[in-house]
Amino acid sequence: MTDAKLPADHFADLDRSSPIPLWFQMSTRLEAAILGGQLPAGARLENEVGLGERLGLSRPTVRRAIQELVDKGLVVRRRGIGTQVVHGPVTRNVELTSLFEDLTDSGKAPTTRLLAHQVVAADEKTALALGIEVGDRVSHVRRLRLADGVPVAVLENYLPLDLAPFSDADLAAQGLYQLLRALGVTIRVAKQRIGARAAHADEAQLLEIEPRGAVLTMTRTAYDASGRAVEVGHHCYRPDLYSFSITLVDK
Repeated sequence: MTDAKLPADHFADLDRSSPIPLWFQMSTRLEAAILGGQLPAGARLENEVGLGERLGLSRPTVRRAIQELVDKGLVVRRRGIGTQVVHGPVTRNVELTSLFEDLTDSGKAPTTRLLAHQVVAADEKTALALGIEVGDRVSHVRRLRLADGVPVAVLENYLPLDLAPFSDADLAAQGLYQLLRALGVTIRVAKQRIGARAAHADEAQLLEIEPRGAVLTMTRTAYDASGRAVEVGHHCYRPDLYSFSITLVDK
């Protein structure tokens, strides 16, 4: 991760006598630097105190300017790290794609941290979703997905064992749907539920958000062309970096 420190002359035209608030003037200049590539994705901004002292601005002014960028999804505040450039949130159309594909299509670099990859006994909910018996063995996969080095989602999936011959390296390098397609699985339909809740303790730590911070959730069961359930997923996303887009058509 690189530290980014814009030269003071980037802010030389701040007009302290203007009716336009200083925080807004500062925010627009920072935004221009981000969109122009002077502050690249992954760069860490100078801390509020240092930036304010260097420019002769109060800390509340600097904080408000940066919050404007947070609200626009251009930067995120990361616990223990600081404020980092992310170049905008990902908006996901509700369709049969994976997060890995969505991030790639959005021009972001997806990476994966594998948290769990094991064979477990299916509980009642998993068995019902996959159309199997309680206690049947299934593959359990849990991953942290990052975009440009920033954590975006915690992904948890259960799959029938015959559809999950993947290695740890496979799961770290590719999206789950890519791997299934490589096996010849054609996903035709999915049942999906979108919601929101407070993050669990480990999720907040992994996503680098405040304890019990809000997360978006998605539960999905996907079916192949024969109608067989091929995976069930329980995912949670950072709402400042990710959203769902749905198009409604009147009948």
